[in-house]
Amino acid sequence: MTETLLGPALVEEATKKSGLIWVRGEAPAPRALWHVWHDGAAHVVGDGPGEQPLPGLVAGSTAEVTVRSKDKGGRIVAWTAAVSELAPGTEEWDAAVAELKGKRLNAHDGEAMPERWARECRVLKLAPLDSTTDLPDGSLAAAPLPTEAITRRPVPAGLPRLLFKRRKR
Repeated sequence: MTETLLGPALVEEATKKSGLIWVRGEAPAPRALWHVWHDGAAHVVGDGPGEQPLPGLVAGSTAEVTVRSKDKGGRIVAWTAAVSELAPGTEEWDAAVAELKGKRLNAHDGEAMPERWARECRVLKLAPLDSTTDLPDGSLAAAPLPTEAITRRPVPAGLPRLLFKRRKR
């Protein structure tokens, strides 16, 4: 009896506290998504301009969710979710968007964000099914996607002189 109660409680508490979950839908690789926990489920918004992509998350399907520790980053719990899309203008959509809006960082449109989400994005509800699943063994790390962005460049020739010149008195 306690195992049936501890599973949902662990899923809820771990997911509430983590700002990031790893979700694998029909796409082959899991995707890191920011979310909010509201009304017994994780809610995500995306697939619109300037929002996170939600590849492989299809309404009516299931997804594997892995929750990480907020402080150490290690996996805490994994669970299976039923994916459903919330329709804009419904009471459930309005409540979820109110929570999501409070957690969305660096939005360019501020108060107009819910209207943009209604027009251009999808709000998905990831509701836990049954209980927890086994955590995967080994690393789930994937090679970074190719990009033209780099972090290392040669130091400009004049920089050492600027940094280390002595102040004249």
